[in-house]
Amino acid sequence: MITENEQKVYNLMDQLGIQYTRYEHPPVYTVEEAQQYWKDIEGAHSKNLFLRNNKGNRHFLVVLEQSKSADLKDLSAKLAAGKLSFASERRLQEHLGLETGAVSPFGIINDEKKAVTLVIDRALQKKEYVNFHPNVNTATVNLSFKDFEKLLKHCGNEVIYI
Repeated sequence: MITENEQKVYNLMDQLGIQYTRYEHPPVYTVEEAQQYWKDIEGAHSKNLFLRNNKGNRHFLVVLEQSKSADLKDLSAKLAAGKLSFASERRLQEHLGLETGAVSPFGIINDEKKAVTLVIDRALQKKEYVNFHPNVNTATVNLSFKDFEKLLKHCGNEVIYI
């Protein structure tokens, strides 16, 4: 069953003329769990981290190629953000309208205040296709990176490539 939050993603992509393919699978909470369902899906898969600075006044959605790990100290320095840590479930819900396990760059469609900065791995830019959860962890959506950038531009959040 498609949730309202998931349908918002499809509605926006349809509105923007973005081609995508939806793949349904059981709920997954980690990259390791999801890999068994991704094996036949073309393109890069990601790891998505929702972070905040130590003052709690800056929030970042970090989108990494799935095999990479995030060095929060290094990332803090690159973003000049002060000490970074994982944001709470409350903040995730408040800013992106998402639940733990469903963190996705598509969550920015719920960020009406444009308070979240997207930090995207440059390695993903080099991929023709990328895959993300459509704001739920029971499906994966495949789209071109070019169309992903079109969606990001439409949403208007700050985007930083590192």
